[in-house]
Amino acid sequence: MNLVINGQPRRFPQLTAGATLQDLLAALALKADRMAVEHNGAIVSRPAWPATAIAEDDKFEIVHFVGGGFA
Repeated sequence: MNLVINGQPRRFPQLTAGATLQDLLAALALKADRMAVEHNGAIVSRPAWPATAIAEDDKFEIVHFVGGGFA
């Protein structure tokens, strides 16, 4: 499956028809508790990830939060 992630075209041969947003995030090996996802211009809530179908050429913006503090 060809997708656009944060403006960059990427190919995911392991994702096929019927794949979900949760499958994509697993393929990217990202920790789900520290991110927000926009799918084709709409923010997707975390509980909806397993039911959100993805398709060829969909566009995603994925923000991964990083903890930090003051030195």
